[in-house]
Amino acid sequence: MKAVITVVGKDTVGIIAKVSQLCQNMNANISDISQKVMGDLFVMIMLVEIDKLNVKYTEFVDAMNALGDQEGLKVHTMHEDIFNAMHRV
Repeated sequence: MKAVITVVGKDTVGIIAKVSQLCQNMNANISDISQKVMGDLFVMIMLVEIDKLNVKYTEFVDAMNALGDQEGLKVHTMHEDIFNAMHRV
C-alpha cells in the first residue's frame, strides 16, 4: 500500500528533512519524491510505502497534519485507494 503526501508552503531550510524524519519514525518508506521551489514557495510530492507503518494510518495522517501546522505548511496525505478511486473513469 502507498500514500501520496503533498507539501506546500513558504520555502524554509529543512522541510524535506522534517517530513522524511517523520516518515522514518513511523516506518513509512519513501519510494519517490519530487520537489520544486518557485520563488519563495516550496512544493513537494512524496510517494510513500505504508505497508509496514508502526502506527495506525490515521495516526500517520494526523502526525503529518500536525507537522504542517507546526511548520506553517499545508501537508495533505492521501491513501492510494482514495487516489485511485478519484481517477477511475
